[in-house]
Amino acid sequence: MHREIRADFDAETIVMYQAYSPVIADAALAAGRFVEPFSLRRMTWIKPSLPWLMHRSNWGAKAGQERILAVRITRVGWEKALSRAVLTAPEPAVHGSAAAWSAAFAGAAVHVQWDPERSLRGAALNHYSIQVGVGRELIREYADEWVVGLTDLTTTVQKVAKLIRSGQGDRGRKLLPPERPYPVSQEVARRIGAGR
Repeated sequence: MHREIRADFDAETIVMYQAYSPVIADAALAAGRFVEPFSLRRMTWIKPSLPWLMHRSNWGAKAGQERILAVRITRVGWEKALSRAVLTAPEPAVHGSAAAWSAAFAGAAVHVQWDPERSLRGAALNHYSIQVGVGRELIREYADEWVVGLTDLTTTVQKVAKLIRSGQGDRGRKLLPPERPYPVSQEVARRIGAGR
């Protein structure tokens, strides 16, 4: 299956999606940025694919993942994360050996994992979607410098889920933001195992 970053982006920013508990989401939305009880001491996973996040959070039905946020971050921050990322599993074409991967992974500021992209009904598609774990070394920078806007998508997500359940998936799909291939350099593509 093909690995490709697909996202909603413009010249300066790119949108990530995250699912949170109401207490974390409300505090962040009120402040316009991530504040306590958002933790700066643990890795946070960001995903440019809304359908994948919907699958992962069961459309906001999982405990602690009831609120869906669109997090607009700078492309500079996103590309910094990718340039420092290490895959969550060794790949000979990227790392050479398992030992080299293990050493790189142990000190990585960012983790990258590829998972099968999902249809709105949850079926695995024929390409992979990226999720990026921003570690403690960069998480304050993520929260304070990369994030330029937060939008609560919970109501939209609930509406789309209801349309899908009622057999109106095409109507639901029209409510979702557009996602298109995001360009990365050859060096970054190799580092994160993209394009295969």
